[in-house]
Amino acid sequence: MKIRQFLKLPCAVALSVATLSGSSFAVAQAPAPAATATAASAKVEMQWLGQAGFRIVSPGGKLIVVDPWIKGGPKAPANYKADLGALGKIDILLVTHAHGDHLGDAPALAILNKTKLFGPADMVTPLITLGMIPADLGHRFNKSGSVKPAPSIKVTAVKAEHSSLIVWNNPLTSKNESHPAGEAMGYIIELENGFKIWHMGDTGLFGDMKFIGQHYKPDLVLIPIGGNFTMDPEDAAFALNTWIKPKMVIPMHYNSNPLTPGTLAEFQAAMKGSSVKIFPMTEGQMLSF
Repeated sequence: MKIRQFLKLPCAVALSVATLSGSSFAVAQAPAPAATATAASAKVEMQWLGQAGFRIVSPGGKLIVVDPWIKGGPKAPANYKADLGALGKIDILLVTHAHGDHLGDAPALAILNKTKLFGPADMVTPLITLGMIPADLGHRFNKSGSVKPAPSIKVTAVKAEHSSLIVWNNPLTSKNESHPAGEAMGYIIELENGFKIWHMGDTGLFGDMKFIGQHYKPDLVLIPIGGNFTMDPEDAAFALNTWIKPKMVIPMHYNSNPLTPGTLAEFQAAMKGSSVKIFPMTEGQMLSF
């Protein structure tokens, strides 16, 4: 991705670097290391693509994309909507489940980048059998299974309490068809410097959130707060404060769909007095950790 394109990203706000429990973080407009995934950085660079989508550049310069709902995403950055290639050369492509606002443009990005799409086993299989991706571009794994899709980067699949379904337009009939797509998952993404991100995917409350928090000890949790299909702000706050207790959290899966009415203000109110640091983002914004 060219730097001039990156500088056009909306809603980025410059803040000073701060320190939280030994972890540095900053919000910045177009930091140089994030302009290309080939330039190694000592930081973790994150950009919210809207809904549950994130563009992450690892400390070693690897570009990770999760749940890329871009072309159809109402809040996705305009430059990516115009050209999926503007995301950059994707090294790791992760999808938590098959709903359209998560699977989104992942098949197209897998083909464009000639990179494997990692996801729930029974989601990847129908993607291949329906012809949405070639067999060599799908990698199947399941909960508690882990993969190392790049040197010194480990991704572990964890439980999510949700459903999964592929809606596919049959080219022979021009009609939409619904196909079972296994079970939804979340991911623990451990980067080269040991920094751990828990992308929860879509999920409701479940007691094993406590186990996942204690066992994997994520530094940063990406948590849905929209309600209806997932936890609402109050349930998300309960999970964070009672079970998970991470250092930092980014709320997601709100503000893009009228059927997910939970708001950032409600989440912040529910988290009042918490020791968990909230990083509210606007779509297209960048954060550095």
